[in-house]
Amino acid sequence: MKTILGLALALVIGIACRLAVIPLPAPPVLIGALLVLAMTLGYTLTDRFASHRKATTKPLCGGPTGETSQ
Repeated sequence: MKTILGLALALVIGIACRLAVIPLPAPPVLIGALLVLAMTLGYTLTDRFASHRKATTKPLCGGPTGETSQ
């Protein structure tokens, strides 16, 4: 579902940039496109594998005030 929403958002941004006659917010060279692809794959893989781990340090994380629960 996230992939479909991401592709739809990319399509909408591309169409909007084309209609507004502004450059696309994407790198124009191959190495830049590969960098974007690598970052996307890294984010996707991390989201898939790391989200299943138990949050063992959650009590140490501060809330809106920065105060921890200890």
